[in-house]
Amino acid sequence: MNTTPDDFDPIPSTRVRARVSVASLKQAEDEADALAVPVAADGDPPDELGTDRAGLASAGFKGDRGQTLVQPRSDGPVRVAVGIGAPGEFDVALVRDLAAEFARAVPWHKRLAIEVPARDVGVSVADFAQAVTEGVLLARWRYFVGRDGDKPALESLLVVASEDQVAEVEAGVERGRIIAQACSLGRDLANCPATTLSAVRIAEVAAEVGPAAGLQVEIFDKDQLIAMGCGGILGVNRGSVEPPRMIRLRYEPADPTGRIALIGKGVMYDSGGISLKPSDESHAQMKNDMTGAAAVLASMTALRDLGCTTAVTGYMMCTDNMPSGSAMKLGDVLKMRNGTTVEVLNTDAEGRLVMADGLAMAAEEPVDAIVDIATLTGACLRTFGVEIAGVMGNNSAVVEQLKRAGDVADEPVWELPLHKSYRSQLDSSIADLTNMGGVNAGSITAALFLEEFVDGRPWAHVDIAGTAQLPAPRTWRNKGATGFGTKLLIEFARTFAPTGNETARA
Repeated sequence: MNTTPDDFDPIPSTRVRARVSVASLKQAEDEADALAVPVAADGDPPDELGTDRAGLASAGFKGDRGQTLVQPRSDGPVRVAVGIGAPGEFDVALVRDLAAEFARAVPWHKRLAIEVPARDVGVSVADFAQAVTEGVLLARWRYFVGRDGDKPALESLLVVASEDQVAEVEAGVERGRIIAQACSLGRDLANCPATTLSAVRIAEVAAEVGPAAGLQVEIFDKDQLIAMGCGGILGVNRGSVEPPRMIRLRYEPADPTGRIALIGKGVMYDSGGISLKPSDESHAQMKNDMTGAAAVLASMTALRDLGCTTAVTGYMMCTDNMPSGSAMKLGDVLKMRNGTTVEVLNTDAEGRLVMADGLAMAAEEPVDAIVDIATLTGACLRTFGVEIAGVMGNNSAVVEQLKRAGDVADEPVWELPLHKSYRSQLDSSIADLTNMGGVNAGSITAALFLEEFVDGRPWAHVDIAGTAQLPAPRTWRNKGATGFGTKLLIEFARTFAPTGNETARA
């Protein structure tokens, strides 16, 4: 186990601690360093900008979507005109993006304020407030453990509302704060160096944050996993000096309206094992191969405070994948929790092995749907790039609910076919399955492998291999490990409806 003296907290104190509140325009004038003023593409601009449409146009500002214009002032906060376009173009995702652009336009200002539009822009006041809260807090999130890393990137956010808007705005602000807090936890964990955030340590983090969020936390160590027959996670763990952990989280509301299970891939560092990855930038990013597990934990910390009525059980399947004299070898056969035997043809196809045990565990309990989330295949990255995740499943209703949740959360997923004829690529001559298909359709064959462990339950698989990392900031998303999946799973759980006897995918 890692005991190096320079370890640091995997959840830095800079995680969302800014004060977020609803305020009057006068209070914002007195307390904020910078004030965002939404400006439509038509009509007169708000009076607080201190200029008319002609004055804005002379500076090249038309109010188009995404435009910003910083107006320095000798007294009071800097004004930032933020273009919102025409009302017909407006939606919640745009509000979130524009709030983030405002936060980035004034990077040295730590006390920000955003005004809720007085006119109808096609988005409810509460949704507007939620989106601006998420956008600012997530754009100003940072993971930095160097000098001055403990200094906040944001001290306060004031959401300016008229007296008749206050109740709705307060409700939206609180939802946005809860979601941003959860997303920040997911990002912190995904960005933490693997030497610090071992499987043992992430289990400790779950035990620290879970109960305060109304979660029951159970931690299963190596001996327990052996007794439970979880050969997938144990096989992947063979090469590591760090022991594995399975963390089971339970959220149980009164009178639940449905029951779901979430399974997250938690490969704390993926070297590829004996099938060693090349020593390039992608190898250095493999600390984020536990983003799925981080998203499960982070999303579940928000459920109680958002009033979620769905009962949720989460499984975090956590281990390293390392090369050593004891590491899993090509040609080895592993026996999974459900008794299925798997011939290992590539030790770098380890995610599906650890996930198989979690899926089998989830299928043993009463559940209306099972969803797994994993940084699983490079094929998904090559298909969708860094902004869209893949989704596949055996149940149309579950897949559609995930797609709708992704649209609302602005963490989009796109469906790939679970093409049954490709299943033969997983046939083994000595075991029930191999852990690799052919050279093509890697995302689909990986999903077909996972389906073998859900025992026919309604199920969907979300492949976030592409979306887990961004090369540069984009609106509310930051460079590095993105924590993608937290908002998606929150929205899915919050709005989940049991599928009944929906027809499975062909």
